[in-house]
Amino acid sequence: MEEELVIPFGPCPRSLIDLNGTPKGTQMIAHSEWKHDDVFQGIAENGNTILFDADAAHKHGPSPMEAVLMALCGCTSVDVVSILKKKRQPLTGLRVSAVAEQASIPPRVFTKIKLTYAVSGKLSRKAVEDAVALSKEKYCSVSLMLEKAAEIDYEIVFVDGEPEP
Repeated sequence: MEEELVIPFGPCPRSLIDLNGTPKGTQMIAHSEWKHDDVFQGIAENGNTILFDADAAHKHGPSPMEAVLMALCGCTSVDVVSILKKKRQPLTGLRVSAVAEQASIPPRVFTKIKLTYAVSGKLSRKAVEDAVALSKEKYCSVSLMLEKAAEIDYEIVFVDGEPEP
């Protein structure tokens, strides 16, 4: 009889502690299931799902690499909004776009990524620049992981015109 792989699901993330009781980080659990053709479902420990489509047309969802790029945009967006709120900046909109170059041969890792932060509101230029820099250099886990393989540059566009200093 075949053994079934059982993945324990519960609260996410789990704290990891060594034998001496020292915190070592957290653990996150996810898995993917092949659905049909080139379609796979990613499932997080808490039950959230995403469909990946490895077919060239991507009719059922993003490719795994597109999802990584979207995760980068989402991760840094969360940071920037949070930081600007803490700085009491009147942010009214944020759109983070990414353009990525991939290696020409497998593994087709990202080699260069350009992020564009389009911000709206009566904002301080310094506050926005500081928020983006903090996200890139300290808080965005996705960015920090990707920077091990890819150069990540960014630009900030002030949608409502020239900001306050």
